Amino acid sequence: MTELGGLPSGPTPTVLEEIQRRVLWLATRIVDAANRERDTGDGLKVGGHQASSASLVTAMTALWFAHLDPADRVAVKPHASPAFHAIQYLLGELDRSYLTRLRARGGLQSYPSRTKDPDVVDFSTGSVGLGAAAPLFAAVTRRYVDAHFGERPRSRFIALIGDAELDEGNVWEAVAEPATEGLGNVTWLVDFNRQSLDRVVPGVRIGQWRGQFAAAGWHVVEIKYGRRLQAAFARPGGDHLRAWIDAMPNEQYQSLFGLEGPALRERFLDGAPPEVGAFVADVPDAELGPLVTDLGGHDIEAVLDAFAQCDEVTDRPSVIFAYTVKGWGLPLAGAPRNHAALLTGEQIDELRARTGLTPENEWDPLDPESPAGIWAAKRREHLRRPPRSALPKITVPVATGVRTSRPASTQEVFGRVLTDLARDERVAPYLVTTAPDVATSTNLAGFINKTGVFAPAHRRTWSQDSPLRWAENPEGQYIPLGISEMNLFLLLGQLGLAWDLSDRPLLPVGTVYDPFVLRGLDAFLYGAYSGSRFLVAGTPSGISLAPEGGAHQSSVTASVGIELPGVTFVEPAYGAALDWLLCDALGRIAADPAGAEDAEGAYYFRLTTRPIDQSPFEAARARLGDDVLRAQALAGAYRLKDAHHDRPELRDEGAPVVHLAASGAVMPEVLEAAEELAEEGVAAHVVDVTSAGRLYRSWRDGLREGVRTATARPADAALRAAFPERAPVVTVHDAASHALAWLGSALGVPAVPLGVDEFGQSGSVRDLYELHDLRPGAVVNAALAALHRASG
Repeated sequence: MTELGGLPSGPTPTVLEEIQRRVLWLATRIVDAANRERDTGDGLKVGGHQASSASLVTAMTALWFAHLDPADRVAVKPHASPAFHAIQYLLGELDRSYLTRLRARGGLQSYPSRTKDPDVVDFSTGSVGLGAAAPLFAAVTRRYVDAHFGERPRSRFIALIGDAELDEGNVWEAVAEPATEGLGNVTWLVDFNRQSLDRVVPGVRIGQWRGQFAAAGWHVVEIKYGRRLQAAFARPGGDHLRAWIDAMPNEQYQSLFGLEGPALRERFLDGAPPEVGAFVADVPDAELGPLVTDLGGHDIEAVLDAFAQCDEVTDRPSVIFAYTVKGWGLPLAGAPRNHAALLTGEQIDELRARTGLTPENEWDPLDPESPAGIWAAKRREHLRRPPRSALPKITVPVATGVRTSRPASTQEVFGRVLTDLARDERVAPYLVTTAPDVATSTNLAGFINKTGVFAPAHRRTWSQDSPLRWAENPEGQYIPLGISEMNLFLLLGQLGLAWDLSDRPLLPVGTVYDPFVLRGLDAFLYGAYSGSRFLVAGTPSGISLAPEGGAHQSSVTASVGIELPGVTFVEPAYGAALDWLLCDALGRIAADPAGAEDAEGAYYFRLTTRPIDQSPFEAARARLGDDVLRAQALAGAYRLKDAHHDRPELRDEGAPVVHLAASGAVMPEVLEAAEELAEEGVAAHVVDVTSAGRLYRSWRDGLREGVRTATARPADAALRAAFPERAPVVTVHDAASHALAWLGSALGVPAVPLGVDEFGQSGSVRDLYELHDLRPGAVVNAALAALHRASG
């Protein structure tokens, strides 16, 4: 072979074939050891995917041992995890002890994980379809970073994906996304083994998929036949053989792998034209099977040629359809139900012997004196990534000082804070925003007018829109997307990993209508699992978006935000608190992610378009002072209204006490209810829960520490500060009532939760608040009920 991978001389096919045999053995044995030799204590199968790893062994061997450069980034399909770890071991990047710890605590993860695997994983790929699209959006991120901060060392972004992953809708949303056009450094290799989890796929959809990629502007390559079959096709009459193999039903073709000798010949020729039988008549039975099952996806030279073709196409993404055999090289090759099947002990012994190994040396790396070992050492040195350079320090102010003297909505203030930050030269260069075609309706217009719209090249503006200056150029800092919430979160996830994958930290901010956060939830979860750092604002939210009707009114999103690991949920009611919380979140995102132990990676702000009076917050500010109020607001809750401070006679008279705890847009109704209760002789303290996510996590962490250490822990400090007195609580939320109902348990008091537990409908805010018991009268009645429960 000619020069490969930037090295002075390339490996011979013989060397690469020896390496792939070892990769196949280790990938198979890793799964075998986990299932046959480990005592799990519960008798359950550990699992793993020997067949799915085997189908990609050739492509992965070609990649790591002959194609990749240090700056390249690769996503490996989930079920090929054992093959990936086998390769890292042979390259000296994984300790031998991990090979017997697949799917064990602290060992190799079931699927490649950026945050949990011991070796370096570029992209987590646990959910099918998401890992496939991640490199595409990482390339979008790299194009943005190069345009704003100068070109990085060239990287190729490669995804190895299973053909069944193409059934996932998010894949085609990503392929069709205009923001991904022109990315010549992206290559997908589809492991086209034509089997899914349950069966051999009855229809091969290659024509449909090829057409869809081509229609989206992708460069399409097929590796269907190996060199042995190609040579046969070139002989006289070979065209009949090719036509028959192309026309043969997939189920019939796949069944050949379980046969040999005359039985294989009979099955192969079943239904074939006479010319095919005549052509293979002189092919011995022992050679017919290897000939007709010689697929290009297991021809290393053909795979490398395909990668080279893709490198030559620099103006668009490429996709390679590599025809493979699920279970290639194993006794279960092509079997209909081989997805999770495991080799028997006898089959493992046979494979070990065929690989030239013994039980004593089966886990050994390649012999360092052998041609394969020498080449692996060269590749190890070639692929070694240099230490990451020091990341620039981003200084985010504690607040922009946005003024909110008149009634204002949190969505409005959000847009103003971002625009103000875009004027701060310490922060502005790193800010990047994006939205799925909802920029103006989520208040990003000011930011866009200030920074412009990102495009790889300058684009002429043909019409003028006075409220919004849509100037597209490489200096822009807003990345427009089509209407796909999955793409929004996939892009945010990769922008939030730019510090690692593109050597430049960013401050990514996305906006989306809050009801549609759920549409992108899988990608949201994927970004959080991958350790990405970004901020998303769901706005408008809740039934406060009253005229839009039930289809556009979110209720469970608050609960989702609280429960998502790695995500901090924030729902402020007032502009100044939002300013503090937003700047704090961006400051945490800006902290060095390589060394940070902060559990807060992603931030979810739930905002509304309902303007509310800001004076209650200013009154609390005057009472508590900025330092105390800011600290409590950032911790998750503060006392907005102190009934004893405002009405000392209630304390002096020993009036019953109740807490009214609420988040977001319902605060005016809660404050009005507090006044009504005061008139009835009840001291109602109002607590603004600014971040139910932080408040819950703080309480839970204290309990967990107590459980793990068998010690009594003091009450949570944030809860003590906001709820200093022991009193019943009413929780009020323009969201599902259970999102805040846990406060009763946390405080150890009776609780009455109010919220939105049914689908909404069109109407005014007043109408819908009355329908869902969020009006002041309902809050008053709930408070009286809570007091009655406390006295009973």
